Amino acid sequence: DTGAGKTTIFDAITYALYGEASGDNRDAAMFRSKYADDNTETFVELEFSYGKKRYTVNRSPEYERPKKRGTGTTKHSAEAALTYPDGRVITKLSEVDAAIIDIMGIPVGQFRQIAMIAQGDFQKLLTARTDERKEIFRKLFNQQSKVSLCLWELGKKL
Repeated sequence: DTGAGKTTIFDAITYALYGEASGDNRDAAMFRSKYADDNTETFVELEFSYGKKRYTVNRSPEYERPKKRGTGTTKHSAEAALTYPDGRVITKLSEVDAAIIDIMGIPVGQFRQIAMIAQGDFQKLLTARTDERKEIFRKLFNQQSKVSLCLWELGKKL
């Protein structure tokens, strides 16, 4: 039903993986509630698996927080960490972003299009340019895209 929180779940998953919202009308800066206590950390942690490999990604957006010493606020910079199945951890934003694309097999734009099909945004796929549709379907069906398998598992759990 409308208002059940599906978009919030897709935003959390998309932000955890790619550092962006699942739709164009939202921004990662919107993910911290204006009602959150100043000392409450804002982050998302997603554990996902591909085959028998389990990964964990943590991300936090940029936001203002109280200074640890003195008065006033300071900027908490955006952070990301990816833990591989072997325990190795990478924390540089650009490296995490590149690793996620490598693991998932697709960039954020294609992930949004595929993930949001389940959200009722099938129309976007249908109205995409022919070359965009070909690329999406090629990745989905010709290479048995990792993301379609992940979303299938997510759908079964929801």
